[in-house]
Amino acid sequence: MRDVSDRTRREIAAMLDLLEPPAPVATQYVELPSGKTVIVLQASLPGESHPFTFDGRAYRRVETTTSVMPQERYETMLLERAHARRRWENQRAVDVGIDDLDHAEILRTREAAIQHRRISPEASTNVRDVLDRLGLRRGGVITQAAQVLYGTRFLPDYPQVLLKMARFRGMSVTGDILDNRQEHLQAFAAVREVVAWLDRTLPLAARFPAGDLFREDRQPVPADALREVLLNAVMHRDYSNPSGYTAVAVFDDRIEVRSIGALPRGIAAADLSGPHRSIPRNPLIAEAFHRTGAVEIWGRGTNRVIEACTRHGIEAPTFEERDGAVYVTFHVQIAASADIRHQVGTKSALSRHQVQVLESSAEPRTIAELQRLCGRTDRTKFRNQVVRPLLEDGLLEMTIPDRPRSSHQRYRTTGTGARLLEKAC
Repeated sequence: MRDVSDRTRREIAAMLDLLEPPAPVATQYVELPSGKTVIVLQASLPGESHPFTFDGRAYRRVETTTSVMPQERYETMLLERAHARRRWENQRAVDVGIDDLDHAEILRTREAAIQHRRISPEASTNVRDVLDRLGLRRGGVITQAAQVLYGTRFLPDYPQVLLKMARFRGMSVTGDILDNRQEHLQAFAAVREVVAWLDRTLPLAARFPAGDLFREDRQPVPADALREVLLNAVMHRDYSNPSGYTAVAVFDDRIEVRSIGALPRGIAAADLSGPHRSIPRNPLIAEAFHRTGAVEIWGRGTNRVIEACTRHGIEAPTFEERDGAVYVTFHVQIAASADIRHQVGTKSALSRHQVQVLESSAEPRTIAELQRLCGRTDRTKFRNQVVRPLLEDGLLEMTIPDRPRSSHQRYRTTGTGARLLEKAC
C-alpha cells in the first residue's frame, strides 16, 4: 500500500488487543523505493507464554492449515504454562531464612555432587552459593524447594513435610499397630530415616546361594528397589497440599509406599511398568537429588525396581493411583508378629556378615569397626543378629568380658571360630 491510514493503524492495534495474554508484537512501517509501505509485524515471545487466544479462542497450526485448538489440549498447555512459572516449589518460603536451613546437609549435597562429577570441585563452599547453583535461592530469597530439602523447622507453616511409618499386624490398617511413627523431616533425612526403620522392621530370611558354603541373610524386598521407590515418593509428591505426606506401611502380606498427589498429566499408573517419559512434578527438588547421584533423570527408576525384584526372585510391585495418591505395593510375606526378633544364630550355618566378623577379628575390633566393615547401619540389629550369636556359640569373645558395656570393649575371634573358618575355606 502507498499510504497507511490512521484507520489501518487502529485496526492493527485493535486486532493485537484481541490476543490474550497480551503479546509483545512490534509493528514497523517500511517504505520501499517504489513509494509503497510494507507493514511488518514481529513477535518475540518467551516459550512459556503460550498458549494464546485470539478473540477468546485458541488456534493451532498444522502445516498450512489453521484450526481451532481442542479444549483438552488448550487446558494442558495452560497447566504447563502455570507450572513453569508458578510452581509451589519455586515460590518464596514462608518465614524461612538462610539460618533456618541445615547447612551441614547443604554441604553434603555439594560433596556428593562433586563425587558424582555433577558439580565442579572448585565450587564455592558458601551455602548461599550452593543454593544459588541448585536454583533453590532466587534473588537472595529462599524457595520452598530449599525448605523441603534442607529445612530444620516445619510447623506451623509446613505440616505437609510429613513422614508416616507403621507396622500393622494382619493385612489391613484395622489390625493392631505394632509400630507407629510420624515425623516432620527434610527430604534427604526422610529417605535415610525410612531406610533405617525398614532395616529394623523387616525380617531376615536365610538362603544358600548355589555353590556357596555360607548362608545369605536378606530382606523380603531388595534394598535398592525399596530405596528407589522411596526416593520417587519423596521427590515427586504434591507438596502444595497442606494435608499431604509420604507414608510407608508394612503388613503381613505386603509393603506399601504411598505419596500424596496424582501422577503427572500424560502418565498413567500402567505406564510405570514399562518405558515412560520423565516428568518431574518438582524439578528443583528432583535436580538436587540427581546432583547427589541418588537418581537419574531418564524415567528408568521404576524399571530398575522391577528388574531388582526379578533378580531377587519376587513379584514385581504394583503401581496404582487412587484417592489422590500414588501407591507402590510389594506383595511379599512378612512375619506375622513383630515380637519375633529374627535372630539368625550360627547352629546351621554362618551368615556372610558373621564370616566377615570372624575374619576381621583376628585382631581385636570395636563393635563400630565391625559394623562398618559389614556395611550395616543399625547398631542394635547388627549386635543382635550377627555379634550376639557368635558370642553365644563361643566363636567370638569380648576382651573385657566382666564389663560388656565398657567403652574400651573389643571383640576377637576364638580358637573355635578360627578352626570353623579354616574348615569352611
